[in-house]
Amino acid sequence: MNQSQRLQGKRVIVTGGGTGIGQGIAREFSLEGAAVAVHYAHSSQGAEEVVRTIQAAGGRAAAFAADFNDLPAVERLSREATAFLGGLDILVNNSGITLNVPFDRATPEQFDTLYNVNVRAAYFLIQHTLAELVKNKGAVINITSIHAFEGMPEHSIYAGTKGAIVAYTRALAIELAPRGVRVNAIAPGCVPVANYEKAIGKYDTEAMGRGIPSGFVGTAEDIGKAAVFLASEDARFIIGQTLVVDGGTTSWMPFGDQFRQPIADSGVQFGKGYVPGV
Repeated sequence: MNQSQRLQGKRVIVTGGGTGIGQGIAREFSLEGAAVAVHYAHSSQGAEEVVRTIQAAGGRAAAFAADFNDLPAVERLSREATAFLGGLDILVNNSGITLNVPFDRATPEQFDTLYNVNVRAAYFLIQHTLAELVKNKGAVINITSIHAFEGMPEHSIYAGTKGAIVAYTRALAIELAPRGVRVNAIAPGCVPVANYEKAIGKYDTEAMGRGIPSGFVGTAEDIGKAAVFLASEDARFIIGQTLVVDGGTTSWMPFGDQFRQPIADSGVQFGKGYVPGV
């Protein structure tokens, strides 16, 4: 059990808490003393697994279903989860879906679904929970992606949703800060989760890590710890920011090795680039 208990007595909703990064976030908040409402969209298996883990460690948690393509379900989630928690201090908008499709084959239905789930649902969930967040001087953490800052083929719809999250986080933070609510975002880099294999097949995490300046891939717990920090009083002066947690991916200048040769024994090679002093 984490001994810092920075969030003792706090109440948090974690959307998309039944899979991948959401599971890691839910566990880390519980370890810090928070009661957790774990949202899932379709299958309850992962959410219930997290709830059992939290309860077995003496924490308080419950799972709640809501299809984020349906706005009434978003409003219902806010009511039911807040009622279970007895109030709300922290909202983590983690739920999202991804899609890779060539631009000329993208459909209006795919476009609408990604924006509905990734942007619209989170936006209005903040609105539905705002009264509680204002009352408790709470915090909102929106999970975006490094796709908001760097391009990848066949991700134009997905990247657009993640860029929108960064933009509305910044604007909403300025609007809500005078009311005592801090709004920030986290942009994870390469954090392999179960859905990776569904999308790209078998992969080698060690090989993936060699393409990152850190030399290794991230974990759901890495993102969970960053979320705990942003939710805590340690981050009370951080407003409207997007914290990039990517092992240095977006800091790397990929064409740097075109201009100089690495100094012997001062770093490691990764991909076609070079990171000094790692």
